[in-house]
Amino acid sequence: MSMLEIGFAAVGVVLALIALRAPIGIVLLTVSFGGVWAALGFKVAVGIARAIPFDFIANWSFSAVPMFLLMGYIASNGGLTDGLFKALKILLRWLPGGLASAGVAACAMFAAASGSSVATAAAMSRIAVPEMVKQGYDKALAAGAIASAGTLGSLIPPSIIMIVYAIFANVSVGKLFMAGFIPGILSAVMYMTMITVRVMANPKLAPRVTEKPQPGETMAAIKEVWPLPTLILGVLGGIFAGVMTPTEAGAVGASLAVVLAAARRSLSVKVLMTAVRDAAVGTSTVFVIAVGATMFTSFMGLTGVPRAVSEALLSIGGDNPITLIIMIGIVYILLGMFIESIGIMLLTLPIFFPMLQAAHVDMIWFGIIVVKLLEIGMITPPVGLNCYVISSSLNGLVNLTTVFRGALWFIFTDLVTLTLIIAFPALSLWLPSIMS
Repeated sequence: MSMLEIGFAAVGVVLALIALRAPIGIVLLTVSFGGVWAALGFKVAVGIARAIPFDFIANWSFSAVPMFLLMGYIASNGGLTDGLFKALKILLRWLPGGLASAGVAACAMFAAASGSSVATAAAMSRIAVPEMVKQGYDKALAAGAIASAGTLGSLIPPSIIMIVYAIFANVSVGKLFMAGFIPGILSAVMYMTMITVRVMANPKLAPRVTEKPQPGETMAAIKEVWPLPTLILGVLGGIFAGVMTPTEAGAVGASLAVVLAAARRSLSVKVLMTAVRDAAVGTSTVFVIAVGATMFTSFMGLTGVPRAVSEALLSIGGDNPITLIIMIGIVYILLGMFIESIGIMLLTLPIFFPMLQAAHVDMIWFGIIVVKLLEIGMITPPVGLNCYVISSSLNGLVNLTTVFRGALWFIFTDLVTLTLIIAFPALSLWLPSIMS
């Protein structure tokens, strides 16, 4: 077999194993090692397997991942997000479908402290969905809103997926964080607008909440959530002002979360140990996948598959960036139906990068488009991970089919938002240009 044939065969084996639900990190590691062995010999494969994990973990930017994960888990387990939905529920009660919009806004704020879509969806679903169902909201709307808004954990900085993308694309993590801020807020606003319009058209979806807050209840609820905005401002403000690098901001954020939890008297040894354990597990998962993807990238480069695919797609769409992005977007949406988000990104980036560079596509802008496409995949059946998380965390209150049905409206909304991000690159690039 030629090198190119070995490369395409390896891609086929990877997709087949992933379809069988094999762990994607192990698949990428195994297939890459076997492919290099078949192409260049056992000693070369062993040499690559020895060098790549060290080279990757030595990347200073990767150290932000455990810090931001630790910050999010301390914020969640330490009570910094307690009362967030309650405060927003009071503030947005005047809107049609106000509870659902409050859930979206709460997810957006939680996302700025967690960096994880799954963590955001799991945490807010247990608080917001039962309350909406209790008030007579349509179950599909209630569950779909939180499942979809949970994906904002990937787009609103700090974001673990953005950090991994920045490492692989060799772009600034800080600029990528800034680029995601406006699209993240836009996504939340689009969700809330869609909810409001739907409820105005069909009031049965979300009955008006008739109970009024007691005197002083609004101010008391707002005072209860002050630690989370403080944490967000401390971390993102430091990055945006150029005072801290994202890696330093992750360490500052984790430390600040500990201080705020202690100030609220909600910090304990159990909370701290649980947060450290969860952050370690999450970091290990990302590390295994990322190392496998790094080996796969090297292997693909040796076989020439990226160059062949690039030439084929460029011959179809020319070097028009919009045409290329639309074709890539279709691939991401199809893969998103079956593969989890970070796996899709790391599997496809080594194949797509050459053609994007040939078409002079801005990699910061493309990074935001990729994250948005991955968000859509997280709520797309049959393997929309956030929908599974919502269904399982609610202990039978809402079944999986209902969650997917509710998410469909938000998928359409996401496609509109994605179109705006593609049509108006300034939505992503304006803040990074200020940073420059």
